[in-house]
Amino acid sequence: MAEDLGTSPDDVQFRFRDDEVADHAAVTVDAVHDQSNATAVRIEPGDDARALVPLLDRLALVEVNFPSFGDGRGYSSARILREAGYAGELRAVGDVGIDQLSHMRRCGFDAFAPDTPLDEADAARAFATWDNVYQRTIDARPTIAQLRHRGQ
Repeated sequence: MAEDLGTSPDDVQFRFRDDEVADHAAVTVDAVHDQSNATAVRIEPGDDARALVPLLDRLALVEVNFPSFGDGRGYSSARILREAGYAGELRAVGDVGIDQLSHMRRCGFDAFAPDTPLDEADAARAFATWDNVYQRTIDARPTIAQLRHRGQ
């Protein structure tokens, strides 16, 4: 079952990518514009992910920090970046819990580095929880409404 959850480099518990693992982000959103060699950045709550859009072609890793379970701003950051065309690794870090995994994945996260390791069996169930969805996101899964209208 663990192989279904992706690889586990360093503190990344789940990774759904086949490319080389990017180094950890050490550059802030404010600093990345001044550092032309930076390929990894970390978004903190309150940072505007849109500031990264002009740099997406050079970024291999964007870490999005979730300092507390109730802080959902990182979901918006992920969706903004994916909708802008970001194809690199998008890693959720921090206070990441089981019940957030499927929603984070739908917003575009493809790597997860929770502060506290998660039970792999619980995580596998969480990633597979919702067969049908109501909202469109970047994962391109058809919504329930789209599925209903396919037969008409």
